[in-house]
Amino acid sequence: MPALRNYDLFVSHAWRYHDEYDRLERLLKSAPNFQFRNFSVPRHDPLIDPGTRVGQQKLEGLLDAQVRPVQCVLVIAGMYAAHRFWIDKEMGFAQYYDKPIIGVRPWGQERVPESVQAAAVEMVAWNTDSIVDGIRRRSLSPNR
Repeated sequence: MPALRNYDLFVSHAWRYHDEYDRLERLLKSAPNFQFRNFSVPRHDPLIDPGTRVGQQKLEGLLDAQVRPVQCVLVIAGMYAAHRFWIDKEMGFAQYYDKPIIGVRPWGQERVPESVQAAAVEMVAWNTDSIVDGIRRRSLSPNR
């Protein structure tokens, strides 16, 4: 069997909704014959207060640095995302760097935010095969 490709990913998320982020990461880790590196930081750094201008600038710089090197961005398309300033920022960085965005519909959710649908090159179901297949189809070449 040839060597597996290692996918560099950024998983967009809201700090208040880290349970979905953790579940998605577990799905990816459980996928057979799939290797990835997660460039996103799932927990809020208490030293950064995104409610202040300095904190916003610091967080924007960190997000930019996390999205820039990846081959694909996953966005958990919970309805809260439609009102999430930071998730829109993350999708904006992905678009700026021409990174493919894959929207992941949370389990049992029928509606997803229009902003995620508009930005995503593909929407996938909340199951391991669907997510991994989308990543394999849409990820940028590692040499790009």
